[in-house]
Amino acid sequence: MDGRDLVRSMKTVGSAGVAQGLRTVRAAWRRRRADAAALPPRGAERARVPGAVREVEPGPGGGVVRFGRSELRVLVAVNGAVFWGWDGAGPEPSYALAGRCPEPDPRAVLEPDKDGGWRVVAERATVAVSRHGAVEVRTPGGVVLRHDLPPRWWEPAGGGPARWTQRSRVAADARFFGLGGRSTGPRLRDGTYRLWNSGPGPAGAVGGDAAPVTMPVQMVVADAGTHLLFHDTSWDGTVALREGEEGAGSGHDRPGCSVLRMDGGPLRCWVMVGTPARVLLSWASLTGAPALPPTWALGHHHAGSGLGDEQDVRRVVAGHQERDLPLDAVHLGVGHADARRVFTVDEERFPKLPVLAEELRREGVRLVSAVEPQVVAAPGDAVYDEGTRGDVFVRDAAGAVVRGVGRAGEVVFPDVTHARVREWWGGLYEERLGQGFAGVWHDLDEPTSFAAFGESTLPRSARHALEGRGGDHREAHNVYALCVARAGYEGLRALSPDERPFVLSRSGWAGLQRYGGTWSGEGAADWAGLRAALARVMGLGLCGVPYSGADVGGSEMTLSPELYLRWLQLAAHLPLFRTHAGPRAGGREPWEFGAEVLGHARVVLVGRRRLLPYFVTLAHLARRTGAPYVRPLWWQAPEDRALRDCEDAFLLGDCLLVAPVLRPGADRRAVRLPRGRWYDVVTERAYEGPAQVLVDAPVDRIPVFARAGAVVPVRGEGGAPELEVWAPARGRTGGGLVVADAGDGWVEAEIERYVSRWEGRRVVVERSGEDGVSEPSCPVRVRGLAERSAQM
Repeated sequence: MDGRDLVRSMKTVGSAGVAQGLRTVRAAWRRRRADAAALPPRGAERARVPGAVREVEPGPGGGVVRFGRSELRVLVAVNGAVFWGWDGAGPEPSYALAGRCPEPDPRAVLEPDKDGGWRVVAERATVAVSRHGAVEVRTPGGVVLRHDLPPRWWEPAGGGPARWTQRSRVAADARFFGLGGRSTGPRLRDGTYRLWNSGPGPAGAVGGDAAPVTMPVQMVVADAGTHLLFHDTSWDGTVALREGEEGAGSGHDRPGCSVLRMDGGPLRCWVMVGTPARVLLSWASLTGAPALPPTWALGHHHAGSGLGDEQDVRRVVAGHQERDLPLDAVHLGVGHADARRVFTVDEERFPKLPVLAEELRREGVRLVSAVEPQVVAAPGDAVYDEGTRGDVFVRDAAGAVVRGVGRAGEVVFPDVTHARVREWWGGLYEERLGQGFAGVWHDLDEPTSFAAFGESTLPRSARHALEGRGGDHREAHNVYALCVARAGYEGLRALSPDERPFVLSRSGWAGLQRYGGTWSGEGAADWAGLRAALARVMGLGLCGVPYSGADVGGSEMTLSPELYLRWLQLAAHLPLFRTHAGPRAGGREPWEFGAEVLGHARVVLVGRRRLLPYFVTLAHLARRTGAPYVRPLWWQAPEDRALRDCEDAFLLGDCLLVAPVLRPGADRRAVRLPRGRWYDVVTERAYEGPAQVLVDAPVDRIPVFARAGAVVPVRGEGGAPELEVWAPARGRTGGGLVVADAGDGWVEAEIERYVSRWEGRRVVVERSGEDGVSEPSCPVRVRGLAERSAQM
């Protein structure tokens, strides 16, 4: 923390700024003193490379290749994923895996390769190991997708964890995506990205480096194929990416490059090869199926950091109802809690919160509570005293409980890397349910200090259980929020077994999707922040986290009416649709922008509610397949280079293409269309792809297109489900999958398969099943029959 951070912290906490700032400075000094004592300088180091191959040991699904100074274990799992680990590292233990490592594929064997190397041939990929430790991933046809040079370790002469570097090459035409979603774009440009979960930063900070969710997950898309690479280590590190260039240097291709540098942890990774859909299916089978959100969580949420009491909540809900604005959930920030007691509502401002929650639930509105994974260090507080007796708080290397700075002063942190502590912490959510809350959102769960602006509030030397293995915060930091999410999800499921939990996390790591979703944290309230919101949601989806979103308008400053509308229009097509208002965000309720904006906002909110059945379908499909709701345009055609480079539009499932307006003053925009026929959903004009078209984008709407033949479940005029079918091209068929809403419980919903086709002069829609063809289960409305084609 420097002087500028201290000034910001004082401004943030208002009149108590001086005291809070001093506490923050003291906490930072304690952290550095603890680290200096427990983590001495590395001193002299010895560099090491694998050396030459000495022997091999075949085993189930692969085997072990031993080199002069290391060994490499290669394993092909039955789900098609390939694992390799250096220095004896195995797939377990791992916070990313949903359970045990998948069984090895008995068909995969370790066999000799050319030039003294070895290889393991699998159905979807071949992994070749050179005699000096280079590793190649090849397609079944032999095309190289990735070439990892022999790794290099630097080991402290006095002992301790080794830092390491892995350099890799990919095709010159390859594009990088992933890393947990970055604000610079879904496509990761040349640069260095840090892999360390960061807390909230100053307003306007939109960079490619700091992020609340970081994952060492790369999805690489090239002409030859798509592969996902996951380095399973949670330590601090960086990855430097450089795209390749075709015909560079005397006409030779310059390959793309990835350089991963980690401060410690095992050097192990998983690789999945195939189409994007197949890759994410394998990833979901490895790291866990995405949690299915309750149906109401797919509607409109409103977060109010300035909702100071019950009257404020009633005012916001009534404001939406009086103006016919759909509202499904209200999120209360930490201000609704007693400042000195965790899991205790401020009864002076919310004297009858359970009554209010029940009244709102009857009106179709749920309450969601903000929870921070910290406990005020106040003897006499029930939770603090109970946690102290149970020894659940994080301690430093000397054995003392670590104290950080929270909103109400000094706080301590539960060590959620211990199963016993997670069970205890999850049990505390009983108070949230007793107050009538339907779900929780975890804030400052990196963990970070309230006033430290991105700096971890725990020293790197702090000790953690790490499931009984023991370790320090260097290893635990990135998975801390993942463990908080697990504690909340499992606690809510045990306390309310008949309802699906709703857990939203600011931070997380690989596997977060098992417990819920995330939002992009505090973003800039400008056009760059709008673009960053889309980039992060798309990037998270490609890392296996399908349910995410961004607060409309960020969290700072007052928005212009135009930016507010454009942000609202984009957010209404993202999985998590949450608007935000409060003292720091300025006026954000739609009616505060004037009658014209209110009218346009009503259209957006009503449109989102109309698409609710489609979002329900996408949620169930994500649960089954791992496919994100929001997909890049190249999802079904990764070989199309024009689509790979398109970042300002996206597919919403298989049926819709959304082209948000991301620049001020625009009333028209160019849209890149994939192959096939596409209909403008407003004008019903047909466009033939692949092509780039120029379409109207007036302030009251953004361009949205429907794929010809698509079957889209929507809410009809009276709220009943309806199938909106877009006429297929003549001579072709279409179709779609529909999952009916089975409520917020655990009933396994049925997938309905529909086929649309021309029969004479009319479009016929049939439901296809094991028993043959039948009539649709709800009314059908066919659109696009006029077939007005645009002149290209």
